[in-house]
Amino acid sequence: MAHKFIDNYREKGARKKLVEILKDRHIEDEHVLAAIGKVPRHYFFDETFWNQAYKDIAFPIGDGQTISQPYTVAYQSQLLHIKPGDKVLEIGTGSGYQSCILLELGAKVYTIERQENLYNRTKKVLPHMGYHPEFFCGDGSKGIPEHAPYDKIIVTAGAPVIPEVLLKQLKVGGILVIPVGDEKTQKMVTVLKVSETDYEKIVLDTFRFVPLVGDQAW
Repeated sequence: MAHKFIDNYREKGARKKLVEILKDRHIEDEHVLAAIGKVPRHYFFDETFWNQAYKDIAFPIGDGQTISQPYTVAYQSQLLHIKPGDKVLEIGTGSGYQSCILLELGAKVYTIERQENLYNRTKKVLPHMGYHPEFFCGDGSKGIPEHAPYDKIIVTAGAPVIPEVLLKQLKVGGILVIPVGDEKTQKMVTVLKVSETDYEKIVLDTFRFVPLVGDQAW
């Protein structure tokens, strides 16, 4: 696989252009923009499709999944307000691109993927790139309770409701970012855990994610 991990001036220039596109779309967090500018997104693509890697689009990665649109990754990352050292739970590893962005922001990342093929692929690829989240294979709708509580939780699949089990795994003062809606469209929702029983919820823009699958989901 060594031949695939080439990051030359062309790719770096394409990332700079992508960052400018995201700025135009009102991504303002400089740390998030720097992370987008650093992570080589083309590594997640077959070489045949490298010309698609820095377009602001989602792209199929197999097993019915996609690598998320850069804008969506930046949008969710910005909402998390990551501080270096934050313990972050990611529901839905997918390609691993979002994990890399979180790691670039200084987070300690626990990421879970239910599709074994994706899990095995991502667990192999990310360390080659120099990224080392804690990988788990299983039902993300249940979270990873054995490593809770988390400072931040990000869900990268659409859910009909906010799983109560995830809220329980969030620290007081922590933030959960999750797309909530039906199987076609969802609203991005941020939840701030004010106390063990109180939450502040903000409903934001409309997105389209693959459905969250699991015992606590649909």
